[in-house]
Amino acid sequence: MNLDRASKSMMRVLFGIISVAALFSLPAAAVTEAQFDKIKSLGHLNGVALHCRFLDETRRMKEVLIKTLPKRRELGLAFDEQTNSSFMKFISDNQSCPDRLKFSHNVDSAIKALEEAF
Repeated sequence: MNLDRASKSMMRVLFGIISVAALFSLPAAAVTEAQFDKIKSLGHLNGVALHCRFLDETRRMKEVLIKTLPKRRELGLAFDEQTNSSFMKFISDNQSCPDRLKFSHNVDSAIKALEEAF
């Protein structure tokens, strides 16, 4: 393809505009897979807490998420999806509720890991 000087110049400008638009469409801060894992871990515990009616633990986990995570939809969605998956698996596997004190310690550990990750 043989382009004249004006066409090459126009292509560079267009490429520059596309590059800048792509840059602004990226999230403000990239989230690592390890960080997503911490969110999902908390979501897993939240599903158990909901099934077992440990509502104080559910409330505590959500407060930490709001306080700790960047305000990005996909992060909350990851937590919600993992919560739902955990809740449904708990029912389908006919699991029994864990000891409340031990569960609270597991939540403490997951919260600490999340805060360290973010």
